[in-house]
Amino acid sequence: MVFGRGRVGRPGLLGTVARTAVVAGTANATSNAMNRRRQSREEQQQAPPPPPPVAAPVAAPPAEDDLVGQIQKLAALRDAGVLDENEFAAAKAKLLA
Repeated sequence: MVFGRGRVGRPGLLGTVARTAVVAGTANATSNAMNRRRQSREEQQQAPPPPPPVAAPVAAPPAEDDLVGQIQKLAALRDAGVLDENEFAAAKAKLLA
């Protein structure tokens, strides 16, 4: 035979390494593509978290406690000299009305 067919049978070392590299690269690319696709599906399926529940407004303390507190503040202002007796009496009367 004048025309040699080259090596017949199993591939040589270089051919085996090349084939392994191609298979590994293909497997890696496929795995990456599948991971990206799975990740994008998960992102699309995730609903935004529900808004946090709105806390009920804190009930106002009873009016009597608030009234006493306001009168005490007025008395403190009077004692500090910010209000005189007439202004204190007028503000107190307004709160009690």
